[in-house]
Amino acid sequence: MQKLNPSTILYTPDALNARGLQALATYPDAAREEIKQHNRLPGLDGNHYQVKSNVLVLGRLKTLICKESGRSSDFISPSLANGCLGACAYCYVDRNKPVNPITLFTNTEEILAAVDKHVQKQVWPKVPNQTHPLYYTYDIGCNSDISVDASISDNVKVAVDFYRQHPKAFATFATKFVNPDLLTYDPQGKVRIRFSLLPHKVSKLVDVRTDSVDKRIAAINDFYQAGYEVHVNFSPVIVYEGWQDDYRELFAQLNEAVHPQVKAQMSSEVIFLTHNFWQHEVNLSINPKAEELIWTPATQETKRSQFGGINVRYQHQLKAQLIEEFKQLQQEIIPWCPIRYIF
Repeated sequence: MQKLNPSTILYTPDALNARGLQALATYPDAAREEIKQHNRLPGLDGNHYQVKSNVLVLGRLKTLICKESGRSSDFISPSLANGCLGACAYCYVDRNKPVNPITLFTNTEEILAAVDKHVQKQVWPKVPNQTHPLYYTYDIGCNSDISVDASISDNVKVAVDFYRQHPKAFATFATKFVNPDLLTYDPQGKVRIRFSLLPHKVSKLVDVRTDSVDKRIAAINDFYQAGYEVHVNFSPVIVYEGWQDDYRELFAQLNEAVHPQVKAQMSSEVIFLTHNFWQHEVNLSINPKAEELIWTPATQETKRSQFGGINVRYQHQLKAQLIEEFKQLQQEIIPWCPIRYIF
């Protein structure tokens, strides 16, 4: 896994607790600049990819709100970080931001205390649902990639310790990286890792600077043996001529690689591509080949997001057909990997 090696660290004074100071010490050669707010950055030199590689922001998360989810989790935890080393062409976190370096929130204990306060207010025992039959699940990596975050700070290990010991809460996150350090965290079944998978040739084009699909699949059994619940995330499903054949190949590889014991506990989630007009305009200059695949007006329709952005998704009737085709492939090749939700 490629690791962050920033040449510049921007920080707010309130982020310089022990964790923030340790982050500064980890990169002693990086230039340092104090800023007033972590979400209002000064002008940064470099393009989209360069800023993601060269800049780290240290901040203190002040909005400690758990949001309802209902799909990958019951709730979305306050973020441990924001942004990612990867630069996937479709990433919603990068939308509406000229540049989006990793922001590490150093007040991990406050974030976890907010989760504890939230889960203690929930009805117990929990009514079983598709997220988990017993525990309330919290997505801890909705705005970042936890595998990358764990290479920068101890915040992920602290979070895993919290969820492992908590009697009511359960953590989950999706990732496109393989960080072997996570194998030492001993989650004891209280953390679900969801490896995101796309057909190989598509991933190489749109999953910029992430670990290969082969590497992600090869890690599945290891993470299960290390105490994680392991699921897969088929997201985003991108439609093009021959997409069914490529997913048939991907499913066959997964079927071959996953140990029977791991298959018995595995489920999947499936999310068809949603793209964004602003992101499309940016990608034309930084990743135009990806746009040929993911910007297809003839098959897409517009939808204004809850945040006001103009998004595009596959046309409603077409998407219904595509969903059925995907389900048929799944049932044919990997029926042991049920779909928790698909849209």
